[in-house]
Amino acid sequence: MLQHLGLFGLFLGCLLSATVIPFSSEALVTAALLLDYSPWTVVLVATLGNTVGGMTCYLLGWLCKWSWIERYLKIKEDTLAKAHLKVEKYGSLAALLAWLPIIGDPIAIAMGVMRTRVVPTTVLMFIGKGVRYMVVVGLFQWIL
Repeated sequence: MLQHLGLFGLFLGCLLSATVIPFSSEALVTAALLLDYSPWTVVLVATLGNTVGGMTCYLLGWLCKWSWIERYLKIKEDTLAKAHLKVEKYGSLAALLAWLPIIGDPIAIAMGVMRTRVVPTTVLMFIGKGVRYMVVVGLFQWIL
């Protein structure tokens, strides 16, 4: 897929991986590096896609009720409760953790439900996700 779609495929794959659809963006980042894309371009495109996906979860939280999220997105009540507590405690700073597996999506959704401010949430989510991809690219380069 990535070979044919290029950077758009990387963006789309990273976007999807940041939604409630389970998908590994790290594998796409590694594939893009193996295809000789610039590491900085890969980090930027992956971060943008993953942030847009994370903000999609935020929008779902903004628009939906907790009961709908639990019923239709199959996110367990205790996972939502933990995410809610983190957002309640840290506010928009919790967006720095939206890249985490398992709890990242619930954090983004909880931020939407709690209506955290959009600009700080987006910027902090972008920073958190960007740091993750810089680490992935750095590890890739170190291994090679």
